[in-house]
Amino acid sequence: MSHPITALLLRTLDNHRGLGLPPLPLQQVSGELGLDGLAFLLAPGGRPGELLQAFGEHTGPLEDLQLTQGQGPSPEAARSGTLILIPDLAALDPTRWPGLPGPALQLGIGAVFAFPLRIGIIAIGVLTGHRTTPGPMTAGQLTSALILADLLAQYLIHHATDPGDANRLLDGTGLHFAEVHQATGMLAAQLGIDCAQALARLRGHAFRHDQRLLTLARQVLAHRLYLDADDAKDS
Repeated sequence: MSHPITALLLRTLDNHRGLGLPPLPLQQVSGELGLDGLAFLLAPGGRPGELLQAFGEHTGPLEDLQLTQGQGPSPEAARSGTLILIPDLAALDPTRWPGLPGPALQLGIGAVFAFPLRIGIIAIGVLTGHRTTPGPMTAGQLTSALILADLLAQYLIHHATDPGDANRLLDGTGLHFAEVHQATGMLAAQLGIDCAQALARLRGHAFRHDQRLLTLARQVLAHRLYLDADDAKDS
């Protein structure tokens, strides 16, 4: 990564005071890495990532799609801690993430690159970038992205050294998918099931009806959609 971007990131982190995370210069970093969008997700312990900050028109929809399906570069990087490089989404083996490439291509995504944020065996989060056109990142861009991921991991490990601290970093109204969590809790209470089952029910309905998970969650919270024990019915 070029010195100005590295300096900008370090200055942003070092100057931050208070709880949570400062707004990161994701637009400038995306440009430096030759990407059209960048997502910063917190995923302590390899659990499903929570989108904290994002840049790019297609970033939110791409992460929503992966959250809906429970699969893709971001979830896999969070779970496995491995670097995921998909330079041409159209050429991806269809058995890797069944059902994901088609909708992602329809969103306008041509390539996806997911960089796990880890310190040793400690999983912290994921940095996922995309391009609207296919093509690999250059060696210099990959090196820069790895440096960026390491800087963020180092920052997070000093501000989230235990699960309580990690949860504190997730607190606040800025979470992109907070309404999904709220709808999951509402559905769990309504149906007398646990949150994992409720989220699976939401995902299944969103997938079958070709909806974004966030859109579906908002319908549930507004009482415009009711899910029963078997399927769903619109009010």
